[in-house]
Amino acid sequence: MGQNSTTGMSRRALLGAFAATAVSAAPTYANAFGLLRGAGDIRRIRLYSGRTGERVDTIYWIEGQYIDEALAEITHFMRDWRNGQKMTIDRRTIDIMAASYNMLEVNEPFILLSGYRSPQTNAMLRNRSSGVARNSLHMEGQAADLRLQSRSVSQIASAARAFGSGGVGKYTRSGFVHMDCGPVRTWGR
Repeated sequence: MGQNSTTGMSRRALLGAFAATAVSAAPTYANAFGLLRGAGDIRRIRLYSGRTGERVDTIYWIEGQYIDEALAEITHFMRDWRNGQKMTIDRRTIDIMAASYNMLEVNEPFILLSGYRSPQTNAMLRNRSSGVARNSLHMEGQAADLRLQSRSVSQIASAARAFGSGGVGKYTRSGFVHMDCGPVRTWGR
């Protein structure tokens, strides 16, 4: 590989730097091939709910340890806003969200449209739309529907897909991206 004439940096060095950046933002996920080794000391998530007006800006992982109080705050925030029911949000989903957020390099919080959904809420939404899965991972606390004002659906979905962990759905017409910690798959335009 030749040298870059303006920086003296080889293409291989540039690719290595990019890979190191992707590794540091990668989520904890059983089949993510250990991407988090050396990923840093802190993980943070920033979320806003237009439904409740609530915000979360919390560090939920420090030096290899999840912080139970922060995870409880995230679980409360991501509750079914229609009826107040909660389910513990899967750490893998939080990691996917946080890693995607970091890769997008934004300052605004993710806007949460849907986190945990009770079976009753999921059934109601299913009656209104064919796009709601009968056995949605939202009902297991393993999914989130998110948007950002400053990034397109395609940009958000690309960031989420970059880690090869979980499901990523693009809902361009509705302006959001679905992220979950289920099997690796993608859908939508």
